[in-house]
Amino acid sequence: MGYRIIFFILLNFAALAIGSYFTENGVSSDWYASLKKAPWNPPGWLFGVAWTTIMICFAVYMAYGTKYINTKGLLAAFAVQWVLNVVWNPIFFHLHDVFLALIVIILLTVLILIMFIAYWSRMKTKSFWLAPYLIWMFLATSLNAYIYFMNQ
Repeated sequence: MGYRIIFFILLNFAALAIGSYFTENGVSSDWYASLKKAPWNPPGWLFGVAWTTIMICFAVYMAYGTKYINTKGLLAAFAVQWVLNVVWNPIFFHLHDVFLALIVIILLTVLILIMFIAYWSRMKTKSFWLAPYLIWMFLATSLNAYIYFMNQ
């Protein structure tokens, strides 16, 4: 089980590293600083803490999932999630395409929700390892939506 967790931690943090590479100046850029952001926008430091926690929990979820359930569907969902997670950063921070980023983040949120629901019957309480990701995605989607609608 431990090697599965390490494997998924490496994959998850690779996604974060690739995404952050394309973030460039990200939150410190003039473009991002000029955007109207949601009043519930968390402080910048919380994003790093949240994503670290999420990716560790998600690795545990995936390790359990690949041990106890049909891995083909789960791994396909993981791969799509991985791509969506990686591409959001360059779309939002590099291309400044807030609408396309919103579409990507909605798709990612829906996918994580589908994973939670679809595998609940077999994963039971182990599904709660996915809860931080799901909660964060609802928050992140609301932040992206706010930026899109308030900066037209």
